[in-house]
Amino acid sequence: MASEVSAAVTPSHTGESPWRLGWRRLRGNRVALAFGGLFVLIVAFTLAAPLWAGNVAHTGPNETHTLEKVEVGGEEREVVNPSGKPVGPLWLGAGGKFFLGADGRLGRDEMVRLMYGGRTSLLIGFAATLITTLLATLLGLLAGYFRGWTDTVIARAMDVVWAYPVTLLAIALGLSLAVGGLQLGPFALSGSSIWIPILIIGVVYVPYMARPIRGEVLALREKEFVEAAEAQGAGPLRIMFGELLPNLYSTLIVFFTLGVANSMLLESMLSFLGVGVQAPNTSWGTMIGSGFELITSAPLLTVIPGTMLLLTVLSVNILGDGLRDALDPKSKLRFEVRSGLSAAEIDEGVVP
Repeated sequence: MASEVSAAVTPSHTGESPWRLGWRRLRGNRVALAFGGLFVLIVAFTLAAPLWAGNVAHTGPNETHTLEKVEVGGEEREVVNPSGKPVGPLWLGAGGKFFLGADGRLGRDEMVRLMYGGRTSLLIGFAATLITTLLATLLGLLAGYFRGWTDTVIARAMDVVWAYPVTLLAIALGLSLAVGGLQLGPFALSGSSIWIPILIIGVVYVPYMARPIRGEVLALREKEFVEAAEAQGAGPLRIMFGELLPNLYSTLIVFFTLGVANSMLLESMLSFLGVGVQAPNTSWGTMIGSGFELITSAPLLTVIPGTMLLLTVLSVNILGDGLRDALDPKSKLRFEVRSGLSAAEIDEGVVP
């Protein structure tokens, strides 16, 4: 059997790049690809928010319909009845209006808010993780390359942030900035700005990414290609960003995908507690928090955004795990055991 598989190996795959080899490994992980497709569908769903709001629901995420009525099958229903209970999901009974019902006493369209809230949650997740990745990469490169007092100063600064539980630190910062806003020289952010939770989440996760990056830089610092670059007269910036950084790309991609999931979870928790996204902005976290008040009479107001958040975080985590297995050279052995191929055959691109 092994000889038959070896015979199927074509010489054209010899010397394949690590990125192409990683893609071949990822193609073999159908679970990761399936959840990656689910994540793409969720992103497309949120990006279609203006189309649904303008052409189907004919309302915006913050427009109230407390005293209005909607016609369903020739019968008029109150969007919010006198007792304060909102109308439930109407699906397509009202031409797409209130597809998932109204959100509460204000009578806002839940479907529209779900789509726009997803845009906010995804924006915060990606933007905060991008800030974390940039800061962590810069600090990790500086600490790992220069070592000495530079490493000591950066490490001690990271220890200060590391000493606080990330949740409690984010809550404390969110509460203070939600009240007073943020003033950095000529730049000022109000307490309701969406950049407040982005900056908070982006900063509190820096030590958790900077430390492993520093460790990798310390190991790469001793490699022969760095010594060769130094012998050729390359300066620190050239070595850090031209030699060391390209060798961190696979690690950064994995950290980034997993960081998006963690950032979205932290944002939803902060928004649920009222110290994250502030009105008039909405996110899945704020929807869960506002819907919790009607958990007994209208449980879908909490269940639906909670399910969307769960599916998004789950899909990003599984995709991140798949990328880690595909880009990590040490995963070759795990792939070999799973597929029955030898390490040489995996290097040459044979995918079962």
